[in-house]
Amino acid sequence: MWRPFTLALVLFLLSTMCVPAQEFKKTATAGFVFLEVPATSRQASLGESGLALADENSSAVFNNPASLGFSELQHSFTASYAPWIADIKNYASSYAVKTDAGMFAVGLVLFDYGSMPRTVVAQDKQVFDVIGTFEAKSLAAGVTYSKMLTDQFSFGTTLKYVQERIDSYSASNVVLDAGVLYYTGLGSLRMAAAMQNFGANAKFINDEFKMPAVFKLGLAGELIGDAVSEHRLTLSVEARHPNDGNEKVNVGAEYSWNNTIALRGGYKFFYDEESYSVGIGINPQLPMPVIVDIAYADYGRLGNILRMTLLVGMK
Repeated sequence: MWRPFTLALVLFLLSTMCVPAQEFKKTATAGFVFLEVPATSRQASLGESGLALADENSSAVFNNPASLGFSELQHSFTASYAPWIADIKNYASSYAVKTDAGMFAVGLVLFDYGSMPRTVVAQDKQVFDVIGTFEAKSLAAGVTYSKMLTDQFSFGTTLKYVQERIDSYSASNVVLDAGVLYYTGLGSLRMAAAMQNFGANAKFINDEFKMPAVFKLGLAGELIGDAVSEHRLTLSVEARHPNDGNEKVNVGAEYSWNNTIALRGGYKFFYDEESYSVGIGINPQLPMPVIVDIAYADYGRLGNILRMTLLVGMK
């Protein structure tokens, strides 16, 4: 496994470094940027490099819907929470069911920015009076379909309704995610590609803006063991081409003992503030699968984010 995976990894990284330099800065040229935030602890702890993972179950709707096609669970449900930057609360939840026609799932992401004081200029004064409060929220709700066409290949699509609201003003849109996942036959090497947040421009009041579309390529494979081994070490790498920033590369590793305890770590390259992340997953091997994941991610001057995710399944 080492030789083909190493060769594929080198070629993959070289391809991401051969992208022509940008002629202008694309930073902050898209809206609905909350869609770029990882929704689950496992993804966050792996440095958001899990595009080619094939065992994400219902949480795949947030990353690569094609991964959902390889789910072995009849039903799976996830719930995630993170106290985000600046006292923002981030919630995410998903549910998936397996049918003869394929996998169907729904997913929900919510950012609650809390209450803020509403102010007006005081009459004949250079100060402001507080006359109440207002709230702001961001929401993404999607439906997903995924199917494993062969024992080596799956595809998936997600249609999402997205909305951001500030007081009585709001902007909304419909965007599309699509992805594929392929077992190459070189050991356990997997390749994946996905497009996320593809849609027409939206408008807030009179200002038009584009969606935070991103194209991703990913590799993953086991350097030690396999899915049923006592000791398993999985390496993953992902390259991103966003339309509102420069190209980025994420890498991650996951060590699992008896599929009971998983230790994870990741690193993000070419980011302004984000860097390393670590995490742990606990699966007590109950008759009904229950997995608890915790992730800790460093966001530089913005602080650190602790994310918790619960997965419950039924075989």
